[in-house]
Amino acid sequence: MSRVNRTWVAWPSWVCAIAVAAATAASQPAVPKRRPLPVLPDPPYRYDDTLLPRHFTEPDGPESIAAADNTPSDNPTTDAGATLGRVLFYDTRLSANDSVSCGTCHQQRHGFSDPRRHSIGFDGQLTRRHSMSLTNARYYARGRFFWDERAETLEALVLAPIQDSVEMGMSLPGLETKLAAVDYYPGLFEQAFGVPTVTADGVARALAQFVRALVSYQAPYDRARAAGAPGSSAFAAQLPELSRLGHQLFVTVPGQDARGAGCGGCHITDAQISRSPRNIGLPDYDPRGGGDQGAVDGRFKAPSLRNVAVRAPYMHDGRFATLREVVDHYNTKVEANPFLDLTLMDRRLAVTGGPVRPVRLELTEQEIEALVAFLGSLTDDAFLTDPRFSDPFS
Repeated sequence: MSRVNRTWVAWPSWVCAIAVAAATAASQPAVPKRRPLPVLPDPPYRYDDTLLPRHFTEPDGPESIAAADNTPSDNPTTDAGATLGRVLFYDTRLSANDSVSCGTCHQQRHGFSDPRRHSIGFDGQLTRRHSMSLTNARYYARGRFFWDERAETLEALVLAPIQDSVEMGMSLPGLETKLAAVDYYPGLFEQAFGVPTVTADGVARALAQFVRALVSYQAPYDRARAAGAPGSSAFAAQLPELSRLGHQLFVTVPGQDARGAGCGGCHITDAQISRSPRNIGLPDYDPRGGGDQGAVDGRFKAPSLRNVAVRAPYMHDGRFATLREVVDHYNTKVEANPFLDLTLMDRRLAVTGGPVRPVRLELTEQEIEALVAFLGSLTDDAFLTDPRFSDPFS
C-alpha cells in the first residue's frame, strides 16, 4: 500500500475558534426558543361598563340589550380578571404543542372569528365547523354557547377547545402544570382572584371575563342610536341613505302593505343578537337525521351581527363567502322542511288554508344592496383595533 503524502496547513486561529464553537454547540442539547413576555399596561386597561353607551346599559324591557346579559353573579368581569384572560387568550401554551392560541381562530380584525372556512388545529387538522364570532357573546339570555349550544355557560365554552383533540389537544391537569411553571402567571392569578394558584377553574373564569369584555358599541349604527331612537329623524340623519333603507328593510316584517326583510325578528335589540337557535332552511338539511343537526332539528345559534361585514365566510359551516350570498339565501333560496323557523314561512298562505311554504322576499337589487350597506354600518373600527383586546405578546 502506497503512503499518501499529507500537507499540513496552519489555519488562522479565528477559524479554529469557530470550528471548536460549532462542534461544542452541536454536542449540547437544543435550547428552547425564548418566548416573548406579555406587555401589559400599569394601571391595567379598564373593562368596566362605564364605557358603554346608554342603549347598551338601560334595562328598558325584555328586548333590551341589558336584559340579555349572561354574566353570572359569581364571575363578574374585573380589570384584573379580564387582563389575565387576555394573556391566556393569546398564549399558545394552551395548546399541546405550543402552536395555537384562542386568538389563532378568533382574530380581532375579523370580529373574533376566522377568515378560513374551517380553522386549523394544533396538529394541522381542520375543525368541523366555522369559528363562531365572539363579538358581544356576553349578550345572549339563554347563556348557552357554540353553534349547537352544547356548552351551558361561557365558562364551560372556553375550556372545551383547550381539551378538544383537533383544536388544542391539552388536558386540564396538564394545562395547570404547564402554566404554573411560567413565572408571571401566579402573579396574574393572584391579582385576579386573590391567590397565586393556577387552576383550570381560574383559567375558565378569566377567559370568560375577557370574552364578555368583547363588547362592540362604537359602530356608525351606535352613533345614530345615540342621536335618537330608530326611526327618528335624528337617528336617520346619522346614516347614509342606502343604509337607512337597509335598516328599514331589516326591521320591517314583509307583508302586503310593507316592503321588508324581517331580519329583526331573529336578530333582536340594538346589538342585533339572537334569541334562540333557528332552522333557516339551508338546502342540504336532512330532517331524517343525517348531516349536522346543530342544537336539534337543524337549528343553529347565531352570533351578534356586529362586525359581520368583516367576518366572512358565513353560517356554521362557512358556506357563504359574502354577505350578498347570505341575503340571496333569505331572499329566494330558503327551503321547506318540517322544522323551518316560523319567521321564514309565508304565513299568508297558511292563513288562507294553503300550504306553508318558505317566504320569498322578492327584494330588488337596490334593496339587496341596502341591506348589505346597513350590515356594513355595524362595523366597529375602534373595536377591531382596540388595544384592550389585542395580542399582548406581539
